[in-house]
Amino acid sequence: MKILDWYILKRYLFTFLMMLLLFIPIGITVNLAEKIGKILERQVPFPDVAQYYLDFTIYFANLLFPIFLFLSVIWFTSKLANNTEVVAFLSSGVSFWRFLRPYMIGATIIAIFALIMGLYLAPSASKGFNEFKYKHLKTNAQVVQTKNIYRQVNDNDYIFVSNFNPVTKQGSNFTLEHFEGNRLVYKITANSIKDNDSTYRLLAYTKRTFTDNEDIVEFSRRKDIAFNFEAEDLTPEEYIAETLQYGELVRFIEKEKRRGSSNIGRYMVVKYKKWSLPVSVFILTIIAVAVSSIKRRGGMGVNLAFGITIAMIFVFFDKVFGVMAEQSSFNPLIAVWFPNIVFGILAAYLLYNAKR
Repeated sequence: MKILDWYILKRYLFTFLMMLLLFIPIGITVNLAEKIGKILERQVPFPDVAQYYLDFTIYFANLLFPIFLFLSVIWFTSKLANNTEVVAFLSSGVSFWRFLRPYMIGATIIAIFALIMGLYLAPSASKGFNEFKYKHLKTNAQVVQTKNIYRQVNDNDYIFVSNFNPVTKQGSNFTLEHFEGNRLVYKITANSIKDNDSTYRLLAYTKRTFTDNEDIVEFSRRKDIAFNFEAEDLTPEEYIAETLQYGELVRFIEKEKRRGSSNIGRYMVVKYKKWSLPVSVFILTIIAVAVSSIKRRGGMGVNLAFGITIAMIFVFFDKVFGVMAEQSSFNPLIAVWFPNIVFGILAAYLLYNAKR
């Protein structure tokens, strides 16, 4: 690697790191100013608060990763252009593709970091961040589905509970239907169900077994019975997908598909974003270099204004299509990758004009 490559690569990584170190404390300060009243009112222990803001740092960095990257590249490349360093590089016989190479090396390093963070670090931080928020800051917020729960718990069994309390692990109007192939073999109903660790206690228990000749009905005022599902599986938190590492997330999604979960779109968005974010690193780097490598009359301010606008549009697309996939039948794969496709086309167009 030549001096030019080292020079640009160091500026790329150093500016990105400085951008993180600049904005993360600002984010922490704003968040703390907003939450300090509730934290003091509820006397949250200091170690819990410290852990929350450690998790917040990783969560915040992962959430706004594209903006930090884009602005850092815009910033230092605009400085190179304003100091006519870009002109000097290209005038020495270096092609624009060659000039772009250290940026791509830097983007590869950042993309690997983003992938590792998304697959392993961010899930753990998201778990701590959300648990603290709903335990201490949003104590009345509902983060689980508690009404009209219908799930397929395995290949043969389907359950329905009209109401379920995840704290007491007790539900009402319970129904379990057991199928073999397309035939309903038996059906269990109860007025209430309560998790007793190893078994479930059913009140006003009824089991109807269907045979070719007659139906066999069994009644009991109270019945303790073992089922092959956990109470926590009935009402997973809305944010649970964010807290799972990639292998756990894949297995969780497959299990939820078999159970007929209504939140599959939300879970698939989280899964696909783990791979789309590293790709967006390369796309945004190319756009930033193409936009800021030209010396403009307005100076660095014009490039920064243009860069911030593009970054905001990218985040807007990402959030809007993500919400569409979570709350409708819109394809999660298209929703997650659509911003990268659109901005990839923009990157190719800007790069073609920048070379000219």
